[in-house]
Amino acid sequence: MSKKAAEHHKKSQEHHTHAARHHGEAAKHHEGGQHEKAAHHAHTARGHALHARHHSDEAAMAHMEEHGKK
Repeated sequence: MSKKAAEHHKKSQEHHTHAARHHGEAAKHHEGGQHEKAAHHAHTARGHALHARHHSDEAAMAHMEEHGKK
């Protein structure tokens, strides 16, 4: 695997981890009736999820660049 693809996979993993943490915080605040805090964490989680998707797409493109052209 190319170094470029590997780095994108690692970044995607990091953002998924951050998203999961923020979803947990959102759930905790929602259960506690703190809906503004819950919304903040949910919004932040969504941003991390989108960023993770971007890195996943970049990793796929790096794979294609390395292996898809003949």
